[in-house]
Order: sequence, then structure tokens, then C-alpha cells
Amino acid sequence: MSEENSTGNNLIWAITTMIIVAIIAGALYYSGFLSGNTTRKEDVHINVTAPAANK
Repeated sequence: MSEENSTGNNLIWAITTMIIVAIIAGALYYSGFLSGNTTRKEDVHINVTAPAANK
């Protein structure tokens, strides 16, 4: 069984592989895994007030 279009088939697989790798790398970078920002600090400000007691 010989493939008639092996060059075209290899090109399609090469492009597909590059797209998949780019998507995975982009997802890892967007999540912060590749950017080096391992510590995320989020300031949470809570202001609790209670109504004054009426006597």
C-alpha cells in the first residue's frame, strides 16, 4: 500500500501539530503556569457594619 500524497499528508499533520502545541502553550501561559507568576495576591476588603442599638 503506497501513499500517493505523502508530502501533502505530512504537511497537514505538521500544521495540525503546530496548532495544537500553540493552543496548549497559550493555555498554559494564560493560566500563569509559564509566565512565572506563581503567587497571586488578591486583596479582599471587608467592611462590616452593624446598626446602632436603639435604647
